[in-house]
Amino acid sequence: MLSVILIWLYMAVTTFLLGYGILTVIAHFCTYQVRKWDSYFMCGLAAATVYAQFFSLFAAVGFVANLVMIGICIGIAIFCRKRLVEDLQSLLQQMKREKEAFGKRFFGKFFLLLILVILYAYGTSRGIIHYDTGLYHAQSIRWIEEYGVVKGLGNLHCRLAYNSSSFALSALYSMAFLGGQSYHVAAGFLALLLAMVCLKLADIFKRKRLKPSDFARVMCLYYLLIIFDEMVSPASDYFMVLTAFYLVIRWMDLLEEKVDAIFPYAMLCVLGVYLMTVKLSAALIVLLVIKPAWMLMKKKNWKEIGIYLLLGILIAAPFLIRNVLLSGWLVYPFTSIDLFSVDYKIPEGIAAYDAKEIQVWGRGYSDVTRFDIPIREWLPDWFRGLGGMDKLFVMVALISVVIFGLRLIWNLIRKAELYDKLILEAVLVLCFLFWLLSSPLIRYGCVYVYLVSAVVFGNVCTEFFQGEKFIPKKNGKKIEKICIALIGVFLLYKAAAFGKELVNSYVNDYWICQKDYENYETESYEIEGVTFYCPVSGDQVGYESFPSSPTKAQIALRGEGMEDGFYYLNCP
Repeated sequence: MLSVILIWLYMAVTTFLLGYGILTVIAHFCTYQVRKWDSYFMCGLAAATVYAQFFSLFAAVGFVANLVMIGICIGIAIFCRKRLVEDLQSLLQQMKREKEAFGKRFFGKFFLLLILVILYAYGTSRGIIHYDTGLYHAQSIRWIEEYGVVKGLGNLHCRLAYNSSSFALSALYSMAFLGGQSYHVAAGFLALLLAMVCLKLADIFKRKRLKPSDFARVMCLYYLLIIFDEMVSPASDYFMVLTAFYLVIRWMDLLEEKVDAIFPYAMLCVLGVYLMTVKLSAALIVLLVIKPAWMLMKKKNWKEIGIYLLLGILIAAPFLIRNVLLSGWLVYPFTSIDLFSVDYKIPEGIAAYDAKEIQVWGRGYSDVTRFDIPIREWLPDWFRGLGGMDKLFVMVALISVVIFGLRLIWNLIRKAELYDKLILEAVLVLCFLFWLLSSPLIRYGCVYVYLVSAVVFGNVCTEFFQGEKFIPKKNGKKIEKICIALIGVFLLYKAAAFGKELVNSYVNDYWICQKDYENYETESYEIEGVTFYCPVSGDQVGYESFPSSPTKAQIALRGEGMEDGFYYLNCP
């Protein structure tokens, strides 16, 4: 646990400085003042991820990568020192004013933040290691730690070509170069950041009125409680879901605050490009760009358009380059885009089979031959296989899609001023339907299930409660207070249940060092004098047995060592 807090402190300083430097420069050109401090941390996390990916193209992401990053952060601190000192002084003055105005409530807020840090450090230091972490997450991170990117690595094990940018971030902050263990604390750091963003939910009891973003924050808290004992694992699903929650919550905050500046919306769309590199299935979230693009085109602001396009390209470039180097395909395992002819390319038959396996697995099957069965057959089977709460949430999400359709028709007929809300709802509906009709694995699709419900119902409820179109405003306020009370009861219930579960599962361990990766019994074999490993039983290997694959690989070395890459033998 202590190791988690120390690495988090290092992450907090470096991500803040990276984010502060980037946002300060871009905001200067776009004439905007950044208002929320968490924006710096989120921007810094994305920047650190992109940096780690670029660095992996040339060398291992370890001590030197961190040394260079520290140098960049020191450079930012020196370059922005005057403005940074002013902003920190302004923050301290604001805290002083809050202390004088709120007294005990201020100290209570500070104490709550401290409790959150300790709580999430506790959760990140122990818990359940995801199955896929033993299968390929740990190995992917170790390859980045020791070699950066290796050509044709996916030939050793096709899942090593599942190029999530989150693995590069985990490798950057793993501290494996210190010679102890490889830490995996980045997911917990992101979860802590989201928990702090969700603290604003407490304001509903003071303002006694609901905002649509409150519904999204409730669902985010629900998800944070679900993954509390799992965020010890560096699974890309958690990075994707948490980043998507952050993007949508902050987008809703902007709409509620009636912010008409283009910059914050455009930067959230840039974050959407980053989200796509974490998990390609999140690509449709980039459609939110419709709003800032339209605003920029109306103003014919070509300079800012160029800035945002350049940022998007810089974020996507290392991800796409790594895709090609790892697999020979631009977007593995999808073979429809075939641009490169390299000796280390994963054979098309293997890539196509892998793509089908991903889809049928998401539909609840393990037999790839069921790939072509019609949706009317697999969708009911998939729904029956869901847990009770998942079934409920999916049904609510489907109802939300219908409500959105009715709202869209109503808006077109009555020409109501709901365009901004409907754009967000439309994008989330498309994300949900794309996930549902392709490979609806609930583990990462839950974010679409939760958010489409929260956003649509949040907008509808607040419009009903605070307007006079459908029910009297006086009655609306009464119903709204009942809803606030129900949210309070729900949060208290979940907090009590969470506390009980935490006490029952308490074990006096991992107070100093984080729980290590789980490792499994393996046997060795050789390829051209190089030792590889595969599991004695099952398909998990963990972190220690390196390099490894679930079965004996049918590959050959491209050069004298592993750093030169691999190519597949006996191409099908």
